[in-house]
Amino acid sequence: MFTDLKDSTLMTTLHGDTRALHLLHVHNALTRNELREYDGHEVKHTGDGIMASFSSVPNSIECAISIQKAFDLHNTENPEDGLYLRIGLSAGEPIEEHGDLFGTSVQLAARLCSHAEPGQVLIAENVRELYGDGSVAFESQGGVTPKGFEQAVQIYSAVC
Repeated sequence: MFTDLKDSTLMTTLHGDTRALHLLHVHNALTRNELREYDGHEVKHTGDGIMASFSSVPNSIECAISIQKAFDLHNTENPEDGLYLRIGLSAGEPIEEHGDLFGTSVQLAARLCSHAEPGQVLIAENVRELYGDGSVAFESQGGVTPKGFEQAVQIYSAVC
């Protein structure tokens, strides 16, 4: 899983360093609270997002949806400090080295995150297949050829 906070650089320009850092801390708290709830493992902080891994596909999807719901609640309660997050999910067996993860599944999750609209969770087709018949609905977003990939990948959005 990759998360990306929309307009993080613009937040700094509009609100100044101190306020933008506070809003980033809000992002971190909201995201990390849900990661703990769904047994997610924070791999690293990316500056304006978080890279996380899961041993369970259902947990990854349900966590991503819960993160978006937490941001929706935050935005309802703090309309002057709206924060909008993109999330991308892929599944596979990454390579671990020095506490970081590498490989195609990691790269695809990052690319899907960059394709996602604010408030959206984009998932690769293999995630949807591995999820099975759970309670989450998915909407096809068609195929995309992410940067650095040679073939199109079928993607879906999780209905939050």
